[in-house]
Amino acid sequence: MPTVEQSVIVSRPVPEVFQYLSTAENWPNWDNSIVESRQITDGPTGVGSRWQGASRILGKRIDWTAEFTEYDAPKRSSAKSVKSPVAFTLTTTCEEVEKGTRVTYRLDSESGLGGVFGRMADPLVTKAFGRSQQASLENLADLLDNEAAQ
Repeated sequence: MPTVEQSVIVSRPVPEVFQYLSTAENWPNWDNSIVESRQITDGPTGVGSRWQGASRILGKRIDWTAEFTEYDAPKRSSAKSVKSPVAFTLTTTCEEVEKGTRVTYRLDSESGLGGVFGRMADPLVTKAFGRSQQASLENLADLLDNEAAQ
């Protein structure tokens, strides 16, 4: 099962960072791979909430729907794909550190990230996606740090 796990430090308190990450429409603002994202269930984000969106991985658009299976605000959330050509679980954790919040993004792909390109592509796609996610997390830190400075 290919896994991508990356972290970044954001100079903001845990509750603010977690709240930002709990809003589907914010993800395309910082995540380079997310083309669109929106919540399709009513009410606040929590266990059972569903998000629908599209990602672009190595130029290929992947439409998906994911459902939250864990939601422990402001510490951790997990969502599992319920409709996607790539089966995945995305876990986001926020933990307090001396300089703010450590955000850890972990994507576990049951079918392999290269599944839409062919199984042989798994190592290449996983490596490329890992680099892209680290850049995205750095975008997140810059975005939230700049908002705090204004």
